[in-house]
Amino acid sequence: MGSATRGALADSRAALAELGRADLSVAEDLLSAGRVIGSSSQLRSALTDIEADAAQRRALVEAVFGSRLSAGAVSLLLSAAARPWSSGDDFLAGIEEIGIRVAADSASDDVDLAAELFTFERAVTSDDELELALGSKLSPRDEKTKIVDRLLAGKATPQTVVIVRHLVQQPRGRRIGELLRHAASIVADQRGFDIATVTTAVPLTPAQLSRLEQGLTARAGRRVRFDTIVDPAVLGGVRVQIGDDVIDGSVAARLSSLRQKLAG
Repeated sequence: MGSATRGALADSRAALAELGRADLSVAEDLLSAGRVIGSSSQLRSALTDIEADAAQRRALVEAVFGSRLSAGAVSLLLSAAARPWSSGDDFLAGIEEIGIRVAADSASDDVDLAAELFTFERAVTSDDELELALGSKLSPRDEKTKIVDRLLAGKATPQTVVIVRHLVQQPRGRRIGELLRHAASIVADQRGFDIATVTTAVPLTPAQLSRLEQGLTARAGRRVRFDTIVDPAVLGGVRVQIGDDVIDGSVAARLSSLRQKLAG
């Protein structure tokens, strides 16, 4: 991530904080705008043109989206367009992130959106045909959204449905599992906690999970929730990933390290 994108993201998050808690419709509008921008290379280039000043980019947002989106969505989009981004793809990623954060804010406090996203991710990645149907570039967008609606009907909150519908319509070259995990991490961050993906050969006991939670919470400096994966391939030990940080104490990792040393 370039320095321009880091600054633009920080400003976009600040604009969201100033806006306060918004309705889900704002998230829908913002994500929809991102798809429109993503489908038009001309519009995307104009909105990320470093030669154009911020006022010109804001005027373009008003002209294209001012009468089509809710006031909250337009406000957030104006904020994003006012700052330079390192690339057009970063701009789209920024709009997506803010849209997901708005969706997270719009849910009631007792709803675990991250868990819903992880549950759907497990269902998709465990079914090759379903993963292909949702991830293939050849699958029409309308068909993908119909699949999402059918699978999530009555099983997930409207916020999760809005997020997943957007992700399958604008994957931007990412696999569906990666999309869903990244969205879950954004939701978690917006709600004030981290997600630790814990991979072990056998399920951990409640006592083991409790000790691990205490250690990771102390390390992260805020609440940590688990996404647990049982994978016999790790052989033993535990592998923990929080964002880009990986703590790999699995037997498989130690054996791999040993093989590399012997080969060297």
